[in-house]
Formats: sequence, C-alpha cells, structure tokens
Amino acid sequence: MLVERSDRGVIRHASMVYGTSLDGLPLTVWLPEGGTPAILVLASMHGDESETTVVLSDALRSLRAESLKNAVILCGNPDGIVRGTRGNARGVDLNRNFPTDNWSPEPVSYKSRESGPRDITLSTGTHPASEPETLALLALLDRIQPRAVITLHAALACIDDADESWLGRHLSQRTGLPLEPVTYPTPGSFGSWAREHSLNLVTYEFEAASLYDLKERHTPVLIDVLNGTIEFESP
Repeated sequence: MLVERSDRGVIRHASMVYGTSLDGLPLTVWLPEGGTPAILVLASMHGDESETTVVLSDALRSLRAESLKNAVILCGNPDGIVRGTRGNARGVDLNRNFPTDNWSPEPVSYKSRESGPRDITLSTGTHPASEPETLALLALLDRIQPRAVITLHAALACIDDADESWLGRHLSQRTGLPLEPVTYPTPGSFGSWAREHSLNLVTYEFEAASLYDLKERHTPVLIDVLNGTIEFESP
C-alpha cells in the first residue's frame, strides 16, 4: 500500500489537467485508477496556505498508484502560490467567487497576522464564477460527482463541517482538532455553494506549526482519506 520512503521524492501517479489558471498554469487533478472517487481533497485554494499543498503531496507520494481511491487537487490556485498571494493573479479570493445565492460584489477582508487586523482586501470577482479556476473546478465536480469534498486550509486549527457528517466528526477525532463552524460570514464560498447543491464539504484547517509538525500530524490522516480507509460515511 505504501511506497518505500526512498521513492517518495517524486509524484508517480497519473494526473489529468482539468483547466488552466488565469496566467495559463495547469490545474491538475490526480484520480484513482478505475472507479469513481467518493471524496475530492483540495489544497491551496488560497495561495498563502501553501503548507496544505506540501502536506497533501506528502500523503499522495506515500501511496502506491493502485492504493489511491479518491481524487486529489494539490493546488487550486497556482497563480496565488507562485505570487505568495491569497487571491489569484487578478486579486480575487477564489473562496468568495462561487455562484451562490449569497454571493456579494463587496470586497472581502482578511488578516495576514494572527494578532493583526482584518484589513487587507480582495475582490470577489466581477460576477459569480468569473475566474477560470472556479469554472474549471465546477466543471470537474460535475464530471466526477464526488459525494464529499475536503478542502485544506490554514491556520484556524479546526474542522468545519456544517452538516456535522460522519466524515467531519471522524476527521476531528483523528486529528484532535475541534469540530466547530467558522463564525464569520462567507458569501460566495465553496462551502455555501456545496450546501446549495447538497454536497458534503468539510473544511480541514491546519494549525499554525512547522511543516515537520504538520506532516507528522496530518499526513497519516490524509493517507487514510486517499486510500479509502476514512470513508464518506460510517461503513
């Protein structure tokens, strides 16, 4: 099931390009060999949360190709990762760009330091799903039809699952992260879109820690998600 540690320096799984970013970078998904993935795991929708890509990659590279049972997007916002910015190349917060009933054209603010003010603003787009990264993800979801999505973020140190599903509760138990909702408004978010489309979405927020510590704590959990040991619902 697991790759020898000496062979984990390279991703050996087959991948598929499901779209391109605003700057023309490939948007890539890794899919299981045959079968339909029940869960999609997505990292780095925010470009300033690159630790989620590193840890998810660590889990993917640990698995043999035949052991991958669920879908993986290592980076949903490659332009943001390259720039080190939260938004994409146009300064849009992709997690406020989904076509939802509560989408708002008002800029969204965030903080860049734990103790700092929430005073840095990003656009939510010229209209819902205005960004190529959003459109490509929506098309992929329509194609593979997962039963659940896990989005990796940082660094609120919690599991946010509005449905309080078995998946969210199990991730909370495995990681020791509290199961609690994000309390501030999130118009146009992926979570809002998922609720409107009856798709279970779990937001898995890493804690603020070194990459060594994050991999130690979260790679084993993500391996079990990717190989199907942790399922959408209780077996």
